[in-house]
Amino acid sequence: MTDTPGRLLNLLSLLQTPREWPGSELAERLRVSVRTIRRDVDRLRELGYPVQATLGSVGGYRLVAGAAMPPLVLDDEEAVAIAVGLRTAASHAVEGIEEASVRALAKLEQVLPARLRHRVGTLQGATVALAPEHGSAVDPRSLAVMAAAAMNQERLRFGYRAVDGAETKRHVEPYRLVCTGRRWYLVAYDTDRTDWRTFRVDRLRDPRATGARFAPRELPAADAAAFVARSLAGVRQGIEASVTVYEPVEALAGRLPESFRLTPIDEHSALLRTHDAELEWLALRLTLLGCDFEVHEPRELVELLRELGARINRAVGIGVGVGVSADMSAT
Repeated sequence: MTDTPGRLLNLLSLLQTPREWPGSELAERLRVSVRTIRRDVDRLRELGYPVQATLGSVGGYRLVAGAAMPPLVLDDEEAVAIAVGLRTAASHAVEGIEEASVRALAKLEQVLPARLRHRVGTLQGATVALAPEHGSAVDPRSLAVMAAAAMNQERLRFGYRAVDGAETKRHVEPYRLVCTGRRWYLVAYDTDRTDWRTFRVDRLRDPRATGARFAPRELPAADAAAFVARSLAGVRQGIEASVTVYEPVEALAGRLPESFRLTPIDEHSALLRTHDAELEWLALRLTLLGCDFEVHEPRELVELLRELGARINRAVGIGVGVGVSADMSAT
């Protein structure tokens, strides 16, 4: 093997297997001399790979943990496995790793050969995962496109559906992706509206990088997370919910998001207050608590629960006339 860069990559791939390799075995596999293996190991060390040598008549080499994370060399199966795992982590918003998953996925998919991208897409398409009980599903491929565009400072085009159902075309300069645990948001500068915007990713269709670069702008907030928090606070103004839940506070504490504020009424009930722009999600969370509750406000939530109750009654053959129970009515 006379191709030194190619030989180094093959050597690195072998060393990344968790075992110790005798120099003679490495030389045989790569069809070079033991002396060439020693020189190649020295080159890898110069590149930052911590290759440890063991003493003895034969001698051996293995890759150990170092002070920094050097580049990895992956075979086809490993690359596919990692890409699928990153897509799964990104789409299910695993707490603490969601943004890192998207960044890593964007880097990996940018360099995957076409044949491996097809395998990843086929495997992902044939796999059905149970979605979390809240939030809206997003396409990890779209997240990867947006993350890559933000990292490369490349403009994006996409279709967007507003909360009232209006469809628009957007041309933006992507800044950051933010995950709130429930859903993903894109923070970007909208060039047509000459202002910063927050876009819900699940309402975003067919994002495409245009190839046009842009100079970074100054975000009017401490960071992207603060910008999203401020945007959501503005959307949620005026939609306060007040509910009496007939369950001890201790039993409810671990089953509700942090935005749900609980105040004990007595040892068997608590007053729940929250604000959320999406009444459907709020109705679902209350129903899934598994205990009785009484909605005080808003009236829209009461009507939605009545409608859901009637729909459930029809589904089980009880009939529309039954209505909702007293624990779902407003006081």
